[in-house]
Amino acid sequence: MPGDARLRAIAHAWSVSLARERRMAQNTVAAYERDLRQFLTHLDARLGTPTIPALVALKPRDVRAFMAARRADAVGGRSLMRALAGLRSFAKYLEREGHGTVAALGAVRAPKVARRLPRPLPIAAARALTEASLRMDEDRAPWVLMRDAAVLALLYGAGLRISEALGLARRDAPLPGTDAVTVTGKGAKERMVPVLPLVADAVAAYLAACPHPLPSEGPLFVGARGGPLSPRIIQYVVARARGALGLPDSATPHALRHSFASHLLARQGELRAIQELLGHASLSTTQLYTKVDAARLMSAFDATHPRAGRTTAPIPPRA
Repeated sequence: MPGDARLRAIAHAWSVSLARERRMAQNTVAAYERDLRQFLTHLDARLGTPTIPALVALKPRDVRAFMAARRADAVGGRSLMRALAGLRSFAKYLEREGHGTVAALGAVRAPKVARRLPRPLPIAAARALTEASLRMDEDRAPWVLMRDAAVLALLYGAGLRISEALGLARRDAPLPGTDAVTVTGKGAKERMVPVLPLVADAVAAYLAACPHPLPSEGPLFVGARGGPLSPRIIQYVVARARGALGLPDSATPHALRHSFASHLLARQGELRAIQELLGHASLSTTQLYTKVDAARLMSAFDATHPRAGRTTAPIPPRA
């Protein structure tokens, strides 16, 4: 990482604090580290070796120049917004540790980014993805097909993130007779999620067929050789299945979580309860599903109402 030895040491301490104190996800910490490294590389090329006094002395135009350079490299608005958030996090750490205030970062506005709406699957497609029978013609061990079906059942039937499902330990397996499972979400926050009988049955079928020993403290879901299951395997499974079902590229493992929320809302699920089930920190995130539901209603209206989307001549007034 560019910068003098003191700055590099503080950057390392900041990175450690993100993981240990703020309990940020590993991917988020890695992204923040990358954004800071790119910023310091940019400053190194324009202003010379970055130092803490040099950061404190930065002008807003220096930060805007970095953002413009990233935009010129075809970096999207969401990535720029995250980069600015990461740099501000580092600046707050500097100030907290008594190294001065990087005022320039607070004077630059974050780029406006339209929030993308979740893209849930139709109910029939979501159900099909969670059935092992869909892939019985594949040259894969039956227990592997059952494992994949159990993971996908947790994503759709319990609304889990893929990291939450694969993070379950064997001792926490939601089996028949279990009403709920406790999962660890973002920020190491735990929440309890109800377990449907079909989901518990899928997990039980996988455990009965799994040929590998599964220690109580070890992962519930394992790969072909018995090690922790990689999210990429589940992503690959869904990619093959969506080809068989004729689904769009938006049909991903995370789309099953979106489908869980959207289908609950469509059946009069209470928004605050859905927020708690999903583990959203803010209700505004969950409220995106109300926009999805409204968009679906309008689409159905346009497709079925006899006057929708038509242009007709005005009816003349009666004489």
